[in-house]
Amino acid sequence: MAELNEQIEGNAENLVKTRRSRSGFWFGIVIILTILAIAGAGYYLLSQLRERQTSLGGEVQQEMAKKISDYQAQLTAIQEQLSTLETTVTNRDDHFTKRLDEVSRLHSEKLDTARKELNEEITRLQRQLGKTRGDLLIADAEYLLGTANERLQLVGDVNTAREALEAADERLHESGDAAVFKVREEIAKEIASLKNVEAADIVGLYASLQSLQETSGNLTLLLPYAGKALSPSTEIHSHADSNEPSHELLDSAIERLHGIVTIRHTDQPVKETLTPEEAQFIREQLRAKLETVKVALVQQNEALYKAALDDAKKWTEENFTPNPETRKFITEIDRFKAINIRSHFPDISESLKLLRNITKLRVETDKALQAAPAAKPAPEQKPLPSEPAPAQVPPPAAQPQQPVQIAPIQPEPNKK
Repeated sequence: MAELNEQIEGNAENLVKTRRSRSGFWFGIVIILTILAIAGAGYYLLSQLRERQTSLGGEVQQEMAKKISDYQAQLTAIQEQLSTLETTVTNRDDHFTKRLDEVSRLHSEKLDTARKELNEEITRLQRQLGKTRGDLLIADAEYLLGTANERLQLVGDVNTAREALEAADERLHESGDAAVFKVREEIAKEIASLKNVEAADIVGLYASLQSLQETSGNLTLLLPYAGKALSPSTEIHSHADSNEPSHELLDSAIERLHGIVTIRHTDQPVKETLTPEEAQFIREQLRAKLETVKVALVQQNEALYKAALDDAKKWTEENFTPNPETRKFITEIDRFKAINIRSHFPDISESLKLLRNITKLRVETDKALQAAPAAKPAPEQKPLPSEPAPAQVPPPAAQPQQPVQIAPIQPEPNKK
């Protein structure tokens, strides 16, 4: 039984093993088929994914290429803007650089000018502070000489010019500077030349012209005019020698017309009768011409002076009666015309030129003073026995006050 049980159990186990092997076979087949199905589905899905990926990759590439081209266009535009901006900045930089250079140059020039002016002012102040009384007197003399030249050449005032020259000579004399000797010599010559100048009396001529202008209203017009004042009548011939009735009648008529009618004879034909306005215009025109003569006299414009006198004379001869008053008026005009209001003045600027070169004159004077002891050494070589030899005496040029003692010419008596 035991064997039978064992056999049965062995058979059962074999049967179970056979069943198990069969079920495992089919299970393996199912698994293999499942794996194959899964692999097929995966391959299909993978191919679909690849196709989808390929289609999506093309679209993406197109979009990317489009965006890249857009970006490149934007970058190109930005680069152009940057280049334009760089050009603008460069131009602005050049403009500002030029402007700054110009402003700097202008400021440098202004600073140089201001520095130069300040240096000149400092030098002038130093000179003013370092000037002695003699330097101030020389400066005063230079101003007086300039004033004399201006008054003589611009105004023709000989008296003022001469007085200014004399005052300048007095200042130079008080300065005690030996270098002004040549200047004083030239001033003496100029004063002498001014004394020989015959200057016209401008003030007296002006007063005479004023008086002549006032008498122009008393002249008688050549043509008759309405509103004229009556003039006293004069007898052409005497009626007292005859006792005829006609003469008595004429005398009575003249006595009745006396003070009403004035009979005046003229050799020129009367073409028209003037109105009061025209008569006043003729008189005022003559006064205006004489006023022009006075202006030319004050300005010392001799050409205008003579032309205005000729014009006034011609106007008088054409519009006024040639009676004694008119002839006297024309004679006065001729007398004024014969006077030269502007004489030929001498040149008095040489002394001013010499004084402005006072430094050169001082150098020449110092050289002359240094050469003077060398030209006369004999008196210095004969000392007394009891005195030491003066061989070591310095030259006079080393003493700044010694040139003051030298004044060879004193022209003061010529001024009086």
